[in-house]
Amino acid sequence: MFIIESYSIAVIFCFITMLCWGSWANTQKLTAGNWRFELFYWDYVLGILIFTLFLALTLGSMGENGRSFMDDINQASNSNLRSAFVGGIIFNAANILLSAAIAIAGMSVAFPVGIGLALVIGVIVNYLDAPVGDPLILFAGVACVAAAIGLNAYAFKRQAAGQKQTSSKGLLLSVISGCMMGLFYKYVANSMTIDFANPEALKLTPTQLCSFFRLAY
Repeated sequence: MFIIESYSIAVIFCFITMLCWGSWANTQKLTAGNWRFELFYWDYVLGILIFTLFLALTLGSMGENGRSFMDDINQASNSNLRSAFVGGIIFNAANILLSAAIAIAGMSVAFPVGIGLALVIGVIVNYLDAPVGDPLILFAGVACVAAAIGLNAYAFKRQAAGQKQTSSKGLLLSVISGCMMGLFYKYVANSMTIDFANPEALKLTPTQLCSFFRLAY
């Protein structure tokens, strides 16, 4: 499988990932006037699944290190496959609620609250499960994100004063979405091997794991 071994390239890929993750909701917002979010989400999910399988069969099966796509899936234990699948279900449900929240409250409210809350919960849950890194710096960043979420919710509450009650529903959906999204990664991490070049038996490598994870969509 294709493995990134350069730190600078890994940072570039992280930047691309954050750019895509922070921008996909823009497309839903642009089509909200003539395309119901349920229909948008079906096409969105189908596109992700096709692209993920394409990567699994190309980059995920290239190179001398690691395992190929089919070899990795065939050797994985049922418990690890199940854990990846459960993580996909939770993440998918969170994304559906986030899309609904964007349609009701707007992206400027739904996205910061939902994704920000997911970041806060995800950091806390995963740090308790595997305490790695400087806790002072880590939780200082979490505190900043939590403060930003609170300020965003307060600004929304003031803006929504006197408007229809449906706006509060969008905020509630964002909070529920964020809570669910913050919990999904634990299931994914439990089924993934740490050493990608020499993967652990019965575990899944990232590309293959993402493919099975996406099947839950």
